Amino acid sequence: MARSSRRSLFLVVFFLVACGFLGILFAQHSGQQSSLTSDSDVRDSLKQFTDVYSIVEDNYAEPVNADKAIYNGAIPGMLHALDPHSNFFDPKSYALMREDQRGKYYGVGMTVGPRNNKVIVIFPFVGTPAYKAGIHPGDVIIAVDGKSTENMTTSDVADLLKGPRGTTVHISIARDGVDKPMEFTLMRDEIPRYSVDVHFLIRPGIGYLHVTGFNETTEDEVAKALDEFGDLKGLILDLRGNPGGLLSEGVGVADKFLKKGQLIVSHHGRASAEKRYVAQHGNSGKDYPLIVLVNRLTASAAEIVSGAIQDHDRGLIAGEVTFGKGLVQTVYPLSENTGLALTTARYYTPSGRLIQRDYSNISLYDYYYNRESVENPQNAANREVKLTDSGRTVYGGGGITPDVVIPPIKGNHFQDTLVQHYAFFNFAKRYVVNHHPAKNFEVDDATLQDFRKSLDEASIAYTQADLLDNNDWIKSNIKAEIFVDAFGQDEGLKVRTETDPEVLKGLDLLPQAKALADTAKRIIAEHNSAGAFNR
Repeated sequence: MARSSRRSLFLVVFFLVACGFLGILFAQHSGQQSSLTSDSDVRDSLKQFTDVYSIVEDNYAEPVNADKAIYNGAIPGMLHALDPHSNFFDPKSYALMREDQRGKYYGVGMTVGPRNNKVIVIFPFVGTPAYKAGIHPGDVIIAVDGKSTENMTTSDVADLLKGPRGTTVHISIARDGVDKPMEFTLMRDEIPRYSVDVHFLIRPGIGYLHVTGFNETTEDEVAKALDEFGDLKGLILDLRGNPGGLLSEGVGVADKFLKKGQLIVSHHGRASAEKRYVAQHGNSGKDYPLIVLVNRLTASAAEIVSGAIQDHDRGLIAGEVTFGKGLVQTVYPLSENTGLALTTARYYTPSGRLIQRDYSNISLYDYYYNRESVENPQNAANREVKLTDSGRTVYGGGGITPDVVIPPIKGNHFQDTLVQHYAFFNFAKRYVVNHHPAKNFEVDDATLQDFRKSLDEASIAYTQADLLDNNDWIKSNIKAEIFVDAFGQDEGLKVRTETDPEVLKGLDLLPQAKALADTAKRIIAEHNSAGAFNR
């Protein structure tokens, strides 16, 4: 039997096993007659599939790519017919998923990206082999281990840079101002993927903490950051753009802000009993004012944290309506280094809200990317109504509705033009080489003049009005990119945060967060007293 035929046969068998697995799973807890009927239906469907696949493989106009037909077609199609979040992982995507969950990988420690049909270094992570070797943002990767990167994708180059810990990789780099390619031989090491990418005291006694996702190290990272803050008078917990991750880590993070014994989340499914997660340790009485920043990309475990804080009146949720993912996936490892993420339960916030957004009669693309259908927070008609601990009204059925709406910041045409042309990135990499800025650097008139010259050299059109109207935004972006280049990504993120309009709004809301928590304590105490008296 030819190798391609054996491969095709394996994939067909694999698909049938997957279908059978789902059929068995969905038949659980059904009556015997129902189960027999279901088994018969599954057998009929599987026979139809094998018949169709056989005809396609024998008669299609071109040779059939079995991987594409099964991995990218049949299995994802079957799962997406169930819900948007059940998913199949081929070997590469499964490895990446596990890498994300573990919060680490093995490589040289830099982010790469496309620029003008080339793959360049966006930034090396501080302390990694790439950083220690002196690789800079803007460096063009022209070869890896002697293989030219011409016509390679960013993903292709990133795969070449990764490898077992302790192995070496040779990188050839082209750098502005250097005539010959620069050669680097780096030893791969464990590279942490921190989920807390920036935390610092943004004001005296006021902490800022941004969590990018929930992997196996997130709870520990948050705990460490809170310890480093010391005695806080307030905190901005930024969950914007956080897609979620591991449920256990979301529970662990929420535990840091609630009282011991308070419910964080519960979930149950057709084949699983209800499971409740409560705060095991609690915040030890540290009830400083808390603002949680969210947006439409805040999802899953990040919504669990936001929902628990909101339902217990612990903090003020500010921003946009969140994504609305209330489905729990169980990941089943399969053969051939593949995996299946199957929705097995729905989760509920402490007040009993299911925040899953409706996905019926909508395409997968629209579900993920067309969010115009997200309800205005001021128009909550037909949505599930629940109450927080103090009796405030909250809504389910479409994400976490913020207590305070902060509309997203939209760039104007001039700002979009500068970003699309990488104007700040290109300016910073040259400026740092020529000026060697210190950490007390501020953008002055001379820096702005140099920036205008860089726009002229790049043939980017602008008017004097463009520069004046966007002066603060331009200065902030120049400083942030220079700090990334000169001092590392962490320092650049701090600069961006200090001028972020939504973060600044969050700082203004801290007194309101304190009033919310104080009022809730009073109301809850009154209810408890009344209950004790009535008994």
